[in-house]
Amino acid sequence: MSCLIVDDGSGAVTKQLLEEQAHRRSWVHLIHRPTQGGKGAAVMTGLRSLHDLGFTHALQMDADGQHAPEDVPLFLNESRSSPEALVLGTPTFGPDVPRMRLAGRQISKWLIWAETMSFDIDDPLFGFRVYPLTSTVALINRHPLGRRMDFDPEIAIRLKWSGVPVRNIPTPVMYPVGGLSNFRMFADNMLMVWLHVRIFGAIVCRAIRPATGRRP
Repeated sequence: MSCLIVDDGSGAVTKQLLEEQAHRRSWVHLIHRPTQGGKGAAVMTGLRSLHDLGFTHALQMDADGQHAPEDVPLFLNESRSSPEALVLGTPTFGPDVPRMRLAGRQISKWLIWAETMSFDIDDPLFGFRVYPLTSTVALINRHPLGRRMDFDPEIAIRLKWSGVPVRNIPTPVMYPVGGLSNFRMFADNMLMVWLHVRIFGAIVCRAIRPATGRRP
C-alpha cells in the first residue's frame, strides 16, 4: 500500500515535517501545492496524481483524528468486492458529537436524498471513503467542482448522477478533546448552501433541457 500526502500550501515548519516523513518511509509520497486551495482542491490534486501513476482506487481519510484507521481493511475489502463503486463511510456517533454538527448532517442527508432521488448515500459529508479513480477523475476533468469543504458532498452527488454505484460502511467517528478542525462554521456552511443552490439549478436545467447524452 502507498500513501500520498498532499501539502496544500502549508508553512515552512509543516513542509519540513512532511518531508521528513516522506524521507523515512519509502511508501509515503508527497506533493506540495504552491498555494492553499482548500480541501477539495487538495483531494483533486491527489486523485489526479494517483490516477496518473496507474492506481485504480484511492482511500481518503481526514487527518484530524476523527476517523478509525482500524476500519481501513473494511473499506478496502468492500472496494475489492465492488470495484466500480464509491465506498462511503457512514458515521456512527458517540455521546461526544456536537449537536449542531449532528443537525447539520441530517439536513444535508435530506437534501441529497431529494437531489439524487435515492437513499443510496447514507452520509455525504464524511471524509472516510474510497474512490474508483477512473470514473472519479473523468468527472473531475469534465466538471468544475467545489474546491473546499463542499467537495465531499458534491463529488458523491455527481458520481451518483453519473451512474456510479454507492456502498456504505458504518464506522465510528470521534471528536477528540483539543482536536483541531479546518471547518469554518460560517464560511463553510455558506459554501454548503451555495452547493445545494447549484445542484438544484442543475436539476432544473436537466429537467427543462432536452437530453444531449452528456452526463452531468
